[in-house]
Amino acid sequence: MWYAFIDAQQRLARAMVGGVLSEPESGPRPQAGWLGPEQAADAFSYWLLRSACAFERTPTFAIHSVAGNGSRVTVDESVVASLPLGALLRFKRNPSTPPTDAKLPVLLCAPLAGHHSVMLRETVETLLEERDVFVTDWADARDVPREAGPLSLDDYVQALESFVGAARAFGSPVHVIAICQASVPALGAAALLAMDEAAPIASLSLLGGPIDTRLNPTITDRFASSHSLEWFHDHAIDIVPPPYCGAGRLVYPGFIQQTAIFAAHPERQLRLEADYWSRWLAGDMPGAQRALRSANEYAAVLDMAECYFFDMLRVVFHEHLLPRDLWSVAGRRVRIAALRDTPLCSIEGDSDEITGAGQTHCAHALCDASPMRAARQLTIEQCNHYDLFIGPRWRDAVHPGLREFWRDVEHAALKVCRPRRAARGSANRKSA
Repeated sequence: MWYAFIDAQQRLARAMVGGVLSEPESGPRPQAGWLGPEQAADAFSYWLLRSACAFERTPTFAIHSVAGNGSRVTVDESVVASLPLGALLRFKRNPSTPPTDAKLPVLLCAPLAGHHSVMLRETVETLLEERDVFVTDWADARDVPREAGPLSLDDYVQALESFVGAARAFGSPVHVIAICQASVPALGAAALLAMDEAAPIASLSLLGGPIDTRLNPTITDRFASSHSLEWFHDHAIDIVPPPYCGAGRLVYPGFIQQTAIFAAHPERQLRLEADYWSRWLAGDMPGAQRALRSANEYAAVLDMAECYFFDMLRVVFHEHLLPRDLWSVAGRRVRIAALRDTPLCSIEGDSDEITGAGQTHCAHALCDASPMRAARQLTIEQCNHYDLFIGPRWRDAVHPGLREFWRDVEHAALKVCRPRRAARGSANRKSA
């Protein structure tokens, strides 16, 4: 078992940079083409922490304001619900959108696939330009005591059900958007909620989600399906050592996940590092700070509980329980057809190397959609997996598609409400 040894190396890396690292925002700004010794020490220190997965604290979202209606809008962040396996964060525009231009908030389901949810900071900032945003902030399994339970896939589905309720407590339904692996528990939670009540969410959007990995399997799909759970237990699972709160818990460690992510997508890691170093060396301090933040967020990995990891392997890659209509969560059968009246949007990238073509769009057929339901399928050109939620393709193609979908859903809801209000008004006049 390597966890204790790697953890010792991470603590050593933190000790090495402890007296060197300065705050980049407050450091001196050198002239272009010049790099001072303090900046060089900072650059090396951050690189060492990223390479060793040695961040002592996860980078924060730190979204203080966003652009909106031609001006800056301040943003308030708060925790509105908390469970052992994670919290629901609320990012509230301040002042809120005027009632005449009210837009429903978005609940962003972050994937539990190696990275902390802060990797979606750019996604959240873009959504905040028009709407309030809720974000699932999953906990690092090493920090969750074993007494909290196994942290299974069922636990995360039920957590999403609870988070939807917490978001709705603020007075309006939410547009749920799930990214990558989060599409599976989000689809399950939405279906279970729909089985219990008429309109639990305003809409559901799935971005690059592995709903049916039998369709056009990628290298990732083939690797996951061709190796047994026993193989993954022997090669990917370790034990959290003291002094962490989750000491003794079996996990898929973040440092192994980082290696797997780099092996699968070396070009992204190298692009982030190259952007960071080139800006430092050119003396572009504002650009270097932005690149530094992106690189640090991408390198902020977490431990995944063994139970959740194996559940995802079994349900999604080995037995395909969701598309076969055989999935149960905590003894409740997940009936995807319960979402036949829920507006659904699926978005795929034509160059997605993680989620194969059709694996997300197939959700429409599984829902047995009503002809009256708002629905949309978008395939974004020149778009890989990460482009679906970060970078120019997200901002210029994916987000505009979501905005149009949400606008159509909200306009359709208003048309339904107006006749009902008119009918109630007419009935009141007659009774009077």
